[in-house]
Amino acid sequence: MLLPSKSIAADQALIAVGAQILLQLERPGSVSAVWQRLTAWRGNEKMPSAIPFWWFALSLDVLFAAGAVVLQDGELRKVDNVSQPE
Repeated sequence: MLLPSKSIAADQALIAVGAQILLQLERPGSVSAVWQRLTAWRGNEKMPSAIPFWWFALSLDVLFAAGAVVLQDGELRKVDNVSQPE
């Protein structure tokens, strides 16, 4: 689920979808705006299958847990300085 496996395609693993979400956060946006950007981007990149909104939401959970995104003033924002373990 988090990583690609025999049953989860590489473009649909939560970690991959999270990376795709981060690409859409070059500029902040509402959750629905980022969802629309992601679905349009995946279509332009000719991804083999669509993802449902709930999978997008799970990917956002992974990003929040990792400290990679925040919700500020109603907009999702990418955290630029994610601390690295020493």
